[in-house]
Amino acid sequence: MAASAPGKLILFGEHAVVFGEPALSTAVDLRTEVYARPHTEWLADGASLEDSKYRYVKAAAARAWKGGPLWFEVRSMIPTGAGLGSSAAVTVATLAAVAGLRGAPLDPPSIARTAFDVEHDVQGRASPIDTSTAAAGGALLVRPTEGADLLWTIRRDTRQWCLHRCVLPRLTLVVGNTGISAATGPLVAGVKARVDASPEDAERVKEIGQITLDGLAALRKNDLGAAGRLMDRDHALLNALGVGHPMLERLVTAARRHSYGAKLTGAGGGGSMFALTDEPEKVAADLRAAGAKAFLLATEPEGVRRLP
Repeated sequence: MAASAPGKLILFGEHAVVFGEPALSTAVDLRTEVYARPHTEWLADGASLEDSKYRYVKAAAARAWKGGPLWFEVRSMIPTGAGLGSSAAVTVATLAAVAGLRGAPLDPPSIARTAFDVEHDVQGRASPIDTSTAAAGGALLVRPTEGADLLWTIRRDTRQWCLHRCVLPRLTLVVGNTGISAATGPLVAGVKARVDASPEDAERVKEIGQITLDGLAALRKNDLGAAGRLMDRDHALLNALGVGHPMLERLVTAARRHSYGAKLTGAGGGGSMFALTDEPEKVAADLRAAGAKAFLLATEPEGVRRLP
């Protein structure tokens, strides 16, 4: 049994979403495929499932499979540690493949909820935006209260996330990957420690939440100038929360020459940034000159799917 799930790009709201603030994401046309079949021992790509690179596959299997050992094969187009949702995509695809082995129908809401639990197990603290985007595809707004176009709701302890379908105009997005991997868990934990200790940082998180709603409104009106300015402010706030990196700053500065705005995307600490632009080739050239791996991404309307 095999399944595929897309990567994601967070447009606004990373880190703040962990605290119940809104965030906006879109699935992108980089996908991960996971193949699963019964076997005599637990393996992934012929290696032990205990290898740390397969920790999301192992945690997903532990939650979704009660039978004998499985052999997994993972094929991914999504760079790891780049802020593009590689762990969410492999988690969602693994859950979908294992559910297929059980004879269960493809159920994106159920997969999204379990995938969030898996990421929480592995990272210690997580937001459901990555896993829900991988499950649903398209653009999603997550916020603590229900609104129009609600897809599903996810709850944990006192927190609640309501995932809503969004329709955005086609955007020209150029991604710059620093090539520096950074684990999400420690970065998320670091922001939590700062917010718990500093009212000023807590206010920064709230401002990022408001920027998300303002950014969504600007994108819906196709006001790219306003969206770009909000991206720049969001990036500054994320830097103030301690998740920036000198290489990210170099790329963001380079990208702004020919773009409406640029910001880090994902957990930070390395990973990737993206720019909103009408001149993608110029931005990509500037990013490569600054030392990045630069590429254009298209939005992906389809979420998790089973493969023949």
